[in-house]
Amino acid sequence: MDNCLFCKIARAEIPARKVYEDDAVVAFHDINPVRPLHLLVIPKKHIASLASIDDADTPVLGRMLAIADRLARENGSPEGFRVIINTGRIGMQEVQHLHAHLIGGPEPVGPMLNRN
Repeated sequence: MDNCLFCKIARAEIPARKVYEDDAVVAFHDINPVRPLHLLVIPKKHIASLASIDDADTPVLGRMLAIADRLARENGSPEGFRVIINTGRIGMQEVQHLHAHLIGGPEPVGPMLNRN
């Protein structure tokens, strides 16, 4: 996708504070962090959302999750973290490129959902 923000980051066409990169994924700091640790982990291949994956995407999804612990430890959250993947309108996905939010820090991240 030529106009996709995250594709441009993956291709190094626009800057990002990258903390990790390999052949399949890129991880970088969120520009509007909600916690002391807030990284985004994205596939280099354009995948619109978790709702549009197929069996061929299994390795990159596994890679995104496999590096989460290492990234959390290396970036200030050695005692745990949360991984969030927003999907579609109901899931409040803002950028139409699959991405996982890696959230953590020195204090607990709070309840998963507001239970009103």
